[in-house]
Amino acid sequence: MVGTITLAGTQRLHSVTAKPLNGGKVWIIQAGTTSAPQDGFYDSALTQPLPRPITLDAGGNIPFFYLEDGQVKIRIEDANGLQQFAQDNIPVIGPSSGESGGGGVDPTTIAQTGDVIWSPVNSTRTGWVRLNGRTVGNTSSGATERANADTSALYTVLWNNFSDTLCHVTGGRGANAAADYAANKPIALLNGRNVVLGGLDDMGNTAAGGYTGVPVIVGNVTTAGSIVGETVHALIAAEHASHDHDVFINDPGHNHTLTNGLTGANGVSVGTGSGSGLQTVVSIGIQAATTGVQVRSASGGGGTQNKTNTQGSGTAHNNVQKTMLGTFFIKL
Repeated sequence: MVGTITLAGTQRLHSVTAKPLNGGKVWIIQAGTTSAPQDGFYDSALTQPLPRPITLDAGGNIPFFYLEDGQVKIRIEDANGLQQFAQDNIPVIGPSSGESGGGGVDPTTIAQTGDVIWSPVNSTRTGWVRLNGRTVGNTSSGATERANADTSALYTVLWNNFSDTLCHVTGGRGANAAADYAANKPIALLNGRNVVLGGLDDMGNTAAGGYTGVPVIVGNVTTAGSIVGETVHALIAAEHASHDHDVFINDPGHNHTLTNGLTGANGVSVGTGSGSGLQTVVSIGIQAATTGVQVRSASGGGGTQNKTNTQGSGTAHNNVQKTMLGTFFIKL
């Protein structure tokens, strides 16, 4: 892990003249030793080493720098080598495993690699990258979101915790994260565009089954980083509420010649008595027509009740709740 000390970024004054310590020297030394060098770096990835010693500018300013975990010793001299300040066992402050013995910050109280935050912005954030499905990798990787040495820790988290389906390694996965990183292979970030956050179906417990019937876009309902659901949906017939359609038939009055008994060529006619004449028709048949419902009887006649044309379009309807938009960031 990495941190810094409180002297970084401060101004030093000469102990006698009280003027800025122009040309002063800062020596970073291993704690508990007389002069064993301790490496310091300009960057948090610990790839750009500081000179030994650090030479102060005309204003006596110490540049900001980074150190590995633990403790260090600092000795400051003026331009002529006269000691101005010295102290041993200075704690390195940061996400440090030296919390118990080195005085670092408790790593459980700060953001750690792979942590995600949301902010109502559409911009970048120092020390973080956006969860936009683009790639990260080393400086030679050609990664599209960030190609820099400070992506190493996040690269390892993504490689070890997510399948190639969720975080694809360009060129194919090799033996391990370190090998692929060194081989200049970028890895894809999780894709947080157009999604809201939700809980896994099991989350360390028995699967609750709450996503039954929900479409799975990527992964599955018990794998972190998976995506389920859809923003729009077109109803199918089975999703409509159970219902009936009322049909009203307008059959103009007319006569039928009936005989005793039942007949049923184009419908069902019920006659009583014998001979001809106006009889009571108990029931009639209904036959579907092109533009409506056509009524037919055993003999001629009948009428048609035209219905309206097919309604609706099958257009997908909106499933998105009222949502504030912003950017998801993941910690390097």
